[in-house]
Amino acid sequence: MAMCDNCGKKPEFGNQRSFSMRATRRKFSPNIQAVTVREGKQMVRKKLCTKCIKTLAKN
Repeated sequence: MAMCDNCGKKPEFGNQRSFSMRATRRKFSPNIQAVTVREGKQMVRKKLCTKCIKTLAKN
């Protein structure tokens, strides 16, 4: 299962609604990207969601 290493965001589940409002189950997956991040003096590969990548870039 795709999960963000920083915030712990993982897939959520809900309903897909057709025009007749019939409900079928579906999955909302977070946008997980594999990035290289500096931790201390070394570079570490992590799987982060795009929101965490954006906040890391700001800091």
